[in-house]
Amino acid sequence: MKQVTVAVIGAGFMADEHIKAFSDIPEVEILGIHSRTRARAETLTKKHGIAQVYDSVDALYLGTQADLVIIAVPELSATKVCKDAFKHPWQALIEKPVGYNLADAEDIAAAAREADRKAYVALNRRHYSSTRAVVQELEGVEGQRLVQVFDQENPQVALEGGRSPLVVENWMYANSIHIIDYLCVFCRGKVTEVEHVIKWDPKEPRFVLTKVKYSSGDIGVYQAIWNGPGPWVVTVTTQAKRWEMRPLEQAVSQVYKSRENITVEVHHWDKEFKPGLRKQAEEAVRAVRGESHDLPSLEEGVETMKLVSLIYAP
Repeated sequence: MKQVTVAVIGAGFMADEHIKAFSDIPEVEILGIHSRTRARAETLTKKHGIAQVYDSVDALYLGTQADLVIIAVPELSATKVCKDAFKHPWQALIEKPVGYNLADAEDIAAAAREADRKAYVALNRRHYSSTRAVVQELEGVEGQRLVQVFDQENPQVALEGGRSPLVVENWMYANSIHIIDYLCVFCRGKVTEVEHVIKWDPKEPRFVLTKVKYSSGDIGVYQAIWNGPGPWVVTVTTQAKRWEMRPLEQAVSQVYKSRENITVEVHHWDKEFKPGLRKQAEEAVRAVRGESHDLPSLEEGVETMKLVSLIYAP
């Protein structure tokens, strides 16, 4: 099979995790890395046996001629880095969120369109074996769906941990996107109405409760607690069957007239790697080869950002 060459921009935790996942695919070769902090990039090259550290995005492309570039940089750096990457004809896998808010994401998507580049968003929870199992089982179930997602956020902790105040101010894009994206995964059709049962108050962030209606008849319910206790939970309910993901990496199902919970087996990739990343890497390789794949496009990623914006409308 065609060897797929990969380059990496970024040298933080997520860059490291992506490298681990891609390195496990025999027909993938990671040729180089660029980071604004060269010392961190050099650490990753030694850890993973990557041949070269490059001092710029342009040098990274010219030196590797890679098929795919992984962009895993802080939110406030994403716009410049993406626009620099779009100057070159590699395909791009961009770590979420793409930009620190909706306007930033739309700017990046416009730059990709203008340059005519193929870009995808690393929404790795779509590639959890739990998520994929529920999607597959839903294919055989007809009728309306009620999709409920429960979010919990600690922006104050993020601020105390050194995150940028601007990123924390837009924390629903930086972090709530992980759970809101499940509405995009499980609800069908287009959003037709957003009802704010408990409206977001940026001056006093506490509770959020939003009902989202879709053209298919599906209903999404988003509930969040800010700076308080709570787990991340997703449930999908139909007339015949119900699924619950708590934690998100684990899915259980229950059929009508039964109280038995049937546990979906977790794929070994989600135990050996950061969950979703190994499958996501496989899909990225398929995308580069022009094969059928399940990677969400940059435009799809922006649609999720738009839903975040609707839910958290001031």
